[in-house]
Amino acid sequence: FQSTLSQKTHKNRPRKGDDIKEIQLESFRFDRKMATPNTNSNQNGNALKRVNFQEEGHASGYIPRGIIPVDDIGNSEPPGYAPGEKELRCKLASLYRLVDHLGWSQAIFNHITVKVSDDDHHFLLNPFGLLYHEITASSLIKVDIQGNMIDKGSTYFGVNIPGFVLHSAVHSARPDAKCVIHIHHAACIAVASMKCGFLPVSQESVLVGNVSYHDFYGVLVDKAERETIIKNLGSNHIMFLRNHGLVVAGRTVEEAFTRAYHTVLACEAQITMMSAGLENLIIVSEEAKQRSMEVVRRAQEMIEDGALKEKAGHGDDVDTKKKAPQVRWNLGDLEFEAYMRMMDNAGYRTGYPYRLPSFKRPTEN
Repeated sequence: FQSTLSQKTHKNRPRKGDDIKEIQLESFRFDRKMATPNTNSNQNGNALKRVNFQEEGHASGYIPRGIIPVDDIGNSEPPGYAPGEKELRCKLASLYRLVDHLGWSQAIFNHITVKVSDDDHHFLLNPFGLLYHEITASSLIKVDIQGNMIDKGSTYFGVNIPGFVLHSAVHSARPDAKCVIHIHHAACIAVASMKCGFLPVSQESVLVGNVSYHDFYGVLVDKAERETIIKNLGSNHIMFLRNHGLVVAGRTVEEAFTRAYHTVLACEAQITMMSAGLENLIIVSEEAKQRSMEVVRRAQEMIEDGALKEKAGHGDDVDTKKKAPQVRWNLGDLEFEAYMRMMDNAGYRTGYPYRLPSFKRPTEN
């Protein structure tokens, strides 16, 4: 672009204002899956920085938009919020942004929910009408299992019925399913529509554990279908909706995200492999699958075992775990917190409660 611009003569040069617009657009670098500014900012940085992303089929390829802060609630818990609800709202809204960031969103459709209270069976979900990059903490709607509106959020939009039917079924039957993610990712739909189903042909595919399947009966609006959903999901955390999409459950927002992330990667890998023919694929053995799942179950222990040891001045081994802040990392925590740092550095103001606010060790004199 710059070489082309420098070759223009003064005679045929466009108007000055047009040049400035072109240079402003070109100053941002496009990444196919992620839209982040190429400048650094701190957590409280300018939330109005312009970023660019490309939608498939868009003529120009550039759609400038502002970054809308995730945490639009403030420091105090508003009246009517349950204890810890503000934190959950920020986490869930941040997850919507991250899903959009990774290219998993489908316009205003699909849903991610988080259970707020076990006693009241309330959960949060997105207003039906907002794109994922528009969702904020205050905009989320709170409903109960019966479909009663508890908190309308800060927008005029309501709840999508198919989303409520699916998520209320999972939340009501699985107390451990605090967060439920439903996406229509193309690779996941493709795998869900294959007779062979989800195959253990990659490391990611065995890390997510056993999966379930639910047949397609049409758009999910019949509440009577909830019983079938519950039965088919069973005790698993992953369920493929035939000809439809993917459902992922987790004990936390972080765990649900990392399960979804590995499932999407596994589906993309399987789709690529299928071009070689099913008969050419090497299926992971059941023994290797079980060993891999055991590693996932021991996530915290594995992280602690990975702490490095360094030599003290007199040659004695000193365990750095004694020096570092004592943080318990559960499944998905490390990678989700890393993504939150990325978003906050870009000016999203996620409001995320960092377990490790500063990951750099202090300099020793």
